[in-house]
Amino acid sequence: MNWGLIGGGEGSQIGPAHRIGASLDGFFTLAAGALDIDPVKGKSFAQRLGIASDRSYADWREMLSGEMSRDDRVDLVTVATPNASHFEITKAFLDAGFNVLCEKPMTTTADQGLEIVQAADNAGKICAVNFGYSGYALVRHMRAMIARGDLGRVRLIKAEFAHGFHADASDADNPRLRWRYDPAQAGVSAVFADAGIHAFHMACFVSGQQAVNVSADFASCLDGRALEDDAMINMRMDGGAICRLWTSAIAVGRMHGLTIQVFGENGGLRWAQEWPNQLYWTPLNGRTETIERGADGLSPEADSASRVTVGHAEGMPLAFANLYMDLGAAISAQKEGRDVDPIHAHFPNARDGHHTVAVVEAAARSAERQGEWTKV
Repeated sequence: MNWGLIGGGEGSQIGPAHRIGASLDGFFTLAAGALDIDPVKGKSFAQRLGIASDRSYADWREMLSGEMSRDDRVDLVTVATPNASHFEITKAFLDAGFNVLCEKPMTTTADQGLEIVQAADNAGKICAVNFGYSGYALVRHMRAMIARGDLGRVRLIKAEFAHGFHADASDADNPRLRWRYDPAQAGVSAVFADAGIHAFHMACFVSGQQAVNVSADFASCLDGRALEDDAMINMRMDGGAICRLWTSAIAVGRMHGLTIQVFGENGGLRWAQEWPNQLYWTPLNGRTETIERGADGLSPEADSASRVTVGHAEGMPLAFANLYMDLGAAISAQKEGRDVDPIHAHFPNARDGHHTVAVVEAAARSAERQGEWTKV
């Protein structure tokens, strides 16, 4: 199938992971792109990637117009641009009848998120959100273990996404950092909407629960930042669990820092993205067991997401590839008028995108009110 990319140009942090992930299973060929805010740079890079000159577009509007008129129009469009542009681009392509994978956060407001949900429903098209870390095999095994009742009732979820790459005050004018703390481009939140939102989605993804009330403390530790670079959020979930989430961009010494722990009445699970091949399971009153990715006896969800034999490392682009594999299967089923195989129905969708943005908004309101409990 034909795939189109908006954003993710040369030097982009996220573009290579999308290009690797989309191409890995042979579902998608990169056929069209508007890759850079600079049209000349974008077109040049697109053609170096093998995109034909007539499908190397100056901007997303030209791409929308050009692809709508083609018989071989793209089957999926990935939106990998700054946050403030996600809504306009995603809605325009959905309204025109394209399937879309949007980078997180899907929108900068919950109202916009609801519009995207409605646009996808009205068009009968897929709108997925790139919470790419949900593609890891052992994250999917966590989800399967919790769903089948291995932990019993979930009591507590502890989620983190803390790094230190925005801690240098002398780097404040770096354009790759600056936009993240600009409310006009990032919305009401910086580090929670940028990094912590992954940890929050993972808490929802593995537990099957959503947040109903939040209490948040936002801090801007570097002078001049209009939005937070550190946040602590407490949440009450609709299935009765408590969620504690810490996210930071000034935690010097932390590298990626995405971890998830789930504690139930019958045991606990622990996983870290920097060591993705191991999941730690401790049954109540028992010894901790290391579950290895690719080992025998795992869930079908984990098996379908494992790509190399046990003991070999799998990384982020392969986790992204699992989302693209799911989307490839779903779009194929859509084209053929059949239901998608449930094993490929795990990709985050527009409703997940809407909920995560609604929680970011509620957390921002709570932080303004000194941590007052706030309904989502």
